[in-house]
Amino acid sequence: MKRFLLITLLSLLAFAPANAQLFKKHKEPQAPKTADTGPGAQRVLEVLNMIQASYVTNPNTDSLGDIAIRQMLTSLDPHSIYIPAKDVKRSNEALQGNFEGVGISFSVVNDTIRVQEVIAGGPSEKVGIERGDKFIRIDGDPATGDSANTAYVYRHLRGPKGTTVVAEMLRGKDSLTFHIQRDKIPIHSVEVYFMEDDSIGYIALQRFARTSVDEFRKALKSLQKEGMKSLILDLRGNSGGFLDIAYGLANEFIAPGRLIVYQEGRVKSRQDFRSSRHGNFRKGNLVVLIDEGSASASEIVSGAVQDWDRGLIIGRRSFGKGLVQTLFTLSDGGQIRLTTARYYTPSGRCIQRPYDNGSDDYNQEFNKRYKHGEMFSMDSIQLPDSLKYHTAGGRVVYGGGGIIPDIFIPMDTTPATKYYQACRRKGIINQFPQWWADDHRHDPRVATLDDFLKNYDSLMIDSAFVRFAAEKGVVRDSVKEAAADSIVVFNDSFLSLQVKALVADRLFGRGHYYRIMKEQDAFYRAAVAALRQKDFKVKD
Repeated sequence: MKRFLLITLLSLLAFAPANAQLFKKHKEPQAPKTADTGPGAQRVLEVLNMIQASYVTNPNTDSLGDIAIRQMLTSLDPHSIYIPAKDVKRSNEALQGNFEGVGISFSVVNDTIRVQEVIAGGPSEKVGIERGDKFIRIDGDPATGDSANTAYVYRHLRGPKGTTVVAEMLRGKDSLTFHIQRDKIPIHSVEVYFMEDDSIGYIALQRFARTSVDEFRKALKSLQKEGMKSLILDLRGNSGGFLDIAYGLANEFIAPGRLIVYQEGRVKSRQDFRSSRHGNFRKGNLVVLIDEGSASASEIVSGAVQDWDRGLIIGRRSFGKGLVQTLFTLSDGGQIRLTTARYYTPSGRCIQRPYDNGSDDYNQEFNKRYKHGEMFSMDSIQLPDSLKYHTAGGRVVYGGGGIIPDIFIPMDTTPATKYYQACRRKGIINQFPQWWADDHRHDPRVATLDDFLKNYDSLMIDSAFVRFAAEKGVVRDSVKEAAADSIVVFNDSFLSLQVKALVADRLFGRGHYYRIMKEQDAFYRAAVAALRQKDFKVKD
């Protein structure tokens, strides 16, 4: 172990150049076999020897090695990280676009694991598991009470392709047993896309994984068949992924031969990524939605769109991550994602925000933005002229800390009523939709989404929510008591719409939440309004 720890620590001091972008794996670079054992590295080995020889109890050298590696990387920048061998597979699943398991999404409500979504074509669908089924036992072990948590589900349901899991489920009052053969399960990057009207389409991209561009093209093609001429691309909350996938997505929008992004580092020479001859949406009107959760690859796409005046960026200032990580594999199978370069938008902007004051200060960025008023007014963003750049059309844009949108959407605090916050803190906003959906899953009034929307008012779901919340100890000031068949007025349009959207999500699957919530989505409404202007164009 001492030798492995020394080699690992020394390797971190002298990485060789590597040809990979963000977490892209072509020919995976390896840490060098030997390194210059300077005074700092010698001190590390000296301390390790002292601990092993003289410490009061038998030291855990594996743990010490992990701590030493993490501390070194933390001192470099906030995005260089160490992944122990035991965590490598799971940490890469979202970016690879698949994992091995039974093919469901789930929620844990009242100590019960419930099937929230059954992935089409997956192992669970093949044996007949349905949305709303509840786990009783998994491979003979109880799956309720204290056992009902996320870690338990991952441990029992995920596993090698071809292996079998036996699940005892409760459907209504019936107990059913299923033998599910695990398989590869896709992790979708595009969970929702739809047409707003005859010409405006919407696609939400959750991540930049290996399958993301293919999924986007499939959604785009479907919308174009329905007559789409203008597109809203939603990158809110998309924290990024592979650089080459970001390039591939931006390539769909940018005219041939134009610079999309370039990267450069101390030992990594400049590498340009230019658009190819082929792209599937280079002429239609385009709006990209971003917020403070849009990072890395999301900023590459929105930066290229903005710098070439290809479309409008609507939302709030993005996260501000302009560092490129290269993936190195250690001798024990662990991995290190080490920052080896910075990336730059076509105008030359590096949008990485400062991290000189350490990770704690860096991680408080959003609290600082909130306190400074930036979440409510773009005028609160103060950037020096040294960070000023110009788009292809001459518009002023800034580097040094995220992509600043062309149209700013302030944070809306109106949903934060005392009643809303109390329901949220107690988990009622998530518990009620699952409870109501389970209780009405076979009600003919909600057989389809159209039925659900047509019959929504007569179902008195708002009233049921108020009574459900009261049973959990959260009572509206204006509603102390209500008869079982009485109609309770919410007087809270956001909460009412969110409950409606979440019930639809539990009944009919992901995607329906977004379709309903768009009614009160200021980002979405601003995008639609911009695209409906007769003279839509990117303006100063």
